[in-house]
Amino acid sequence: MALQHHPVTNRILIVDDEASLRTVLSALLRKEGFDVTAVGSAKEALDLLQNSQHSTQHDPFDVLIADLRMPEMDGMQLLQKTTQQYPDLPVIILTAHGTVDIAVQALKQGAFDFLTKPYEREEIAQVLRKAVVQRGKILGKTHSTNVNQQQELIIGASPQMQTIQNIIQRVADTPTTVLITGEPGTGKELVAQALHAGSSRHAQPFICMNCAAIPVELLESELFGYEKGIATATSTNKPGRFELAQGGTLLLDEVGHLPTNVQAKLLHVLQKSIFESVDNEPTPVDVRLIASTNQDLQQAIAQRTFREDLYYRLNVAPIHLPALRERPQDIPQLVQHFTKKYNTRLGKQIERFSAEAMHLLQAYSWPGNVRELENVVERTLLFADTHCIAQSDLPPEILAQVQTDDPATAAQTQSGSFIPMKTIVRKKTAQIERVLIETALKETGGNVTRAAQKLKISRKSLQLKMKELGLRDSPPHTFAV
Repeated sequence: MALQHHPVTNRILIVDDEASLRTVLSALLRKEGFDVTAVGSAKEALDLLQNSQHSTQHDPFDVLIADLRMPEMDGMQLLQKTTQQYPDLPVIILTAHGTVDIAVQALKQGAFDFLTKPYEREEIAQVLRKAVVQRGKILGKTHSTNVNQQQELIIGASPQMQTIQNIIQRVADTPTTVLITGEPGTGKELVAQALHAGSSRHAQPFICMNCAAIPVELLESELFGYEKGIATATSTNKPGRFELAQGGTLLLDEVGHLPTNVQAKLLHVLQKSIFESVDNEPTPVDVRLIASTNQDLQQAIAQRTFREDLYYRLNVAPIHLPALRERPQDIPQLVQHFTKKYNTRLGKQIERFSAEAMHLLQAYSWPGNVRELENVVERTLLFADTHCIAQSDLPPEILAQVQTDDPATAAQTQSGSFIPMKTIVRKKTAQIERVLIETALKETGGNVTRAAQKLKISRKSLQLKMKELGLRDSPPHTFAV
């Protein structure tokens, strides 16, 4: 399952005192279709913002991305000046020194969002698209995505995928609430985007909110918004996700992470089609709601962490996405799609994967599902020197996995080539690390910080290990901080 999209061109201003980071981020966002300008200081950014307001050659900037730690004037000071002088400009704070306290402080002072380095391409692109929608709402513009420009490609001819494609066709252009379930990396957000693109709302906003990525104390205001100076220390108005998605579609990703008080308010919105912001002003709702989760919500109901009445409101049209290991017949088609995609992106001319290589890909268990497969294809193409990907070109974790636990055969692939002992040890080590990390996350309710403390490693090390083992969602901030 994969998505191809072409974002509407919008002007992005990046301010970061590290030249290498400016270069990398600028190149990344240009590939996503944004018009990017990057500077090295807050003063340069303020000068550009002022000049853009009076320029006849360029439109004003649509989003500002600012590093937190900078000399002379840091990101928080720049945020304060920007929200005062340009209150309609969304500001995203980017830093390697993120904590929940700083995130809350930045958001209360008017930041649109807060991202920590290292960031993922899809994560920052998704946040930027949401910021563009908010600015368009404020300015009375329509930043929409044409259904012909954003084509969802639900790849797979397996019976499971044919069933899902049929459900999407049946329910896309209805107001019915959909609950999408499945393991991380199976493509839940892509299905939600396909439902939006196939509906009469396709010209209106598609807004995604990852409920697991937002501090609990901010979830209600993120959903329903707040007014300046009311109930918070905020200096600006901030529309909630329901308001941003008005007329369009709202995806609540990882909906099982909503606290029960917010669940109650969400249920009221679904029942009455009206929500109240923090200032208690009732607002009519015209939003198609889609929810997704990799949790067992029925088990959460039994544990009294998820409301049963809300579950039935959400689960009107259920769509369950199978794990990739359950549909190996779709892997060749997916590999072909990703090969074409990364040939273009990396300037390669890879023609195919050999039969032996494809056999190993189909035999692998894919704990990270389609997202992991895409990463493997990209990595393999990046280092390939021939037009055909051979078995030996595949990553070690693919080569090390065999159909049996018999030590006598564990070091050989089907073609008889010997796998180095270090590769097998690395594979077994990764399996043990996966079990320990999953157990720690389960015991801490998905809280990465507390899980790291249990494992007696740094939070940064745990995040990197989770990424390496395919334990993070996309966007990569699945778990609480």
